[in-house]
Amino acid sequence: MGKREKGGFWVGAAAAAFYPMTWLGKRTYVGGEKLPRTGAALLVMNHVSHLDPPNDAVFVHRNKRVPRFMAKDSLFKVPIFGRILKGSGGIPVYRGSSEAKDSLRAAHEALKEGKVVVIYPEGTISKDPTGWPMRARTGVARLALENDAPVLPAARWGTNDIWDGYTKKFRPLPRKHVRTVVGDPVDLSPYRGKPITNQLLREVTDLLMTQVRDLLAEIREEQPPAEFFRPGAKRDETAI
Repeated sequence: MGKREKGGFWVGAAAAAFYPMTWLGKRTYVGGEKLPRTGAALLVMNHVSHLDPPNDAVFVHRNKRVPRFMAKDSLFKVPIFGRILKGSGGIPVYRGSSEAKDSLRAAHEALKEGKVVVIYPEGTISKDPTGWPMRARTGVARLALENDAPVLPAARWGTNDIWDGYTKKFRPLPRKHVRTVVGDPVDLSPYRGKPITNQLLREVTDLLMTQVRDLLAEIREEQPPAEFFRPGAKRDETAI
C-alpha cells in the first residue's frame, strides 16, 4: 500500500466538508486501482450534478491522491467553498476573457508537477434530457496531447438522482446508488507528434468522451445515443 499524497490544511478542510456529502448516496467504486499512486494523471469525467465534485474528490482521495479540479471561476467566489477550492489546488476556468489561457496553463503546470487533474470537458452539467454527455470542449485534448501523463476516462451516475441541477430537485431519501467506474488509460500514441490543429483536437476530444460515454453506458446498462448532444441542435436518436 502506497503512502497518501500530502495535501495540507485546505485539503483536510475539503475532506471534512465533502466526505459527509457523499453519505447521501450508497457508493460503488470500480477501477480505482487504475489511478496512479504517484505522478501525474488526467481524469476525464462526465458531469450530471452539482454533487459530482464532492463525490469525485472523495473517490480520488480514497485512492490516496489529491485531486486538482478544473472548475468555473465563479465557484471560487462562493463563500467558504471557494476558499476551500482555491486552497486545495483547484484551477479556475475562465471563458470568454483574456484570462482563458491561464486556465490551461495552470492545468499544464499541475500535470508537470505530478498532480492529478480532474476535468469535466463538457464545461457544465450535461443539458442532455437523459443525462448522456454533451459535445465537449477541446481543452481536454490539448492537455492530453501536450503532457506525458496517463489519461483516464471515468464515468459516474447517481448523483443526479440525489440533486438534479436543472430541475433543482433535491431527493436524498431513499438513499440512491452512486456508481463510479474508471477505464483503462487511453492510447494516444497515434495522435502524439502531429501538428495540433482544431481538427486533431476535436478528434481526440471525441475519442476521450466516447470512452467516458461507453463507461456510462456500462453503469446504466443502456445503449448510448449515436451522437453527442448539442444544445439547440436536433439529434439522431439511433443507438450504437
